[in-house]
Amino acid sequence: MQPLERYTPCAGLSVPLITVLDRKGRVLEDQQREVVRFAIQNGAGADIIFAAGTTGEWDRLDNPRRQLVSRIAVEECRRAARPDRKVEAWMGITAPTRAETLANLACAIELNADAAVVAPLSIVDVNDPVAFVAREIEAVFDKRGRKLPVFLYDNAEIAAPGKAPHLRTRDVKQMARLEYVRGMKVTAGKSVLGNYMRAASHFKLGGEFAIYAGNPYLIFELFAPHAGFAGTVRHYWNRYWTQRALPYGAVAGPANAMPREWKRAWLVCRAQDHPLMIRYREILEGFRAACVFDRNGAKVRPTIACLKAALAEHGACESDIVAAGTPALEEGERREFGRRFAELRRRAAETLEAGWVSQVEAAPGLVHRHG
Repeated sequence: MQPLERYTPCAGLSVPLITVLDRKGRVLEDQQREVVRFAIQNGAGADIIFAAGTTGEWDRLDNPRRQLVSRIAVEECRRAARPDRKVEAWMGITAPTRAETLANLACAIELNADAAVVAPLSIVDVNDPVAFVAREIEAVFDKRGRKLPVFLYDNAEIAAPGKAPHLRTRDVKQMARLEYVRGMKVTAGKSVLGNYMRAASHFKLGGEFAIYAGNPYLIFELFAPHAGFAGTVRHYWNRYWTQRALPYGAVAGPANAMPREWKRAWLVCRAQDHPLMIRYREILEGFRAACVFDRNGAKVRPTIACLKAALAEHGACESDIVAAGTPALEEGERREFGRRFAELRRRAAETLEAGWVSQVEAAPGLVHRHG
């Protein structure tokens, strides 16, 4: 069986892709491919393409569609590879049942995906995450004769009914001792993220266990330089939460709409370039604000619908239809979002560095649709 000792987790920006659907819920393959290419931005965007995750509406799709969007991601990442760069394709294998999840793992091996991502607490009939990852996933590897790196996914919002909101640290420690478990995506605030980051150095024996921030906006706080009294207080408060550890990468759903901007934000945060951090944070938080609407006095944020609308505005796809059960934009909200996003793109072009504003790249054999 192929060993994984030499595998090093990919650092940087992970983009959990949206899934392009028609009104019958079918995946629009050509448009899905273009969305992958848009996220990659000819090397200036995603370091990792994460298919069939939460932003991809995994819980609204069946296995054939999950596997289709993953195949597209793998194929497009391979096409984007160059001698000096590689964009990794990670397949979200989580499904409502253990049988479907294991079938997706087998598919990931067959597709030669770079890694598999699993959220054990989202699988209805898995009551022991450690046993599932250590025995049942291992059994698939044994049967297929090949292992993939596995990344755990912790997100209280997608935990199955009756399950704990977060994986227990002691359980993560046990799973991390497995050769193939190489890291974890954590969608949570600083306290939960910091809990895992503090323990990460103790998880892996003789290897690396990478923690990825699933709330990407936290990077502006965690990497903030400590200039001035307030900055120094913030710096040491952040270090208290994380015990001097920092995330290995960011998993940014909003990067579907602005992949270059998020890639550059990650780089300037890592460099602790405070003036540039301020500029990118203003634009990227502007996108989050553009997704908020007032419905009968209540604030709503239909994020996935806004991401699809943003890609349609860019011209990266035509369909902005969400899956059944996913919160959608109302007609007036869709028009208003288009106006807000156009204004945000104008501000980005004026205030950000040249070359770091996302655009649709020309691709052979495709007609691009400009919004």
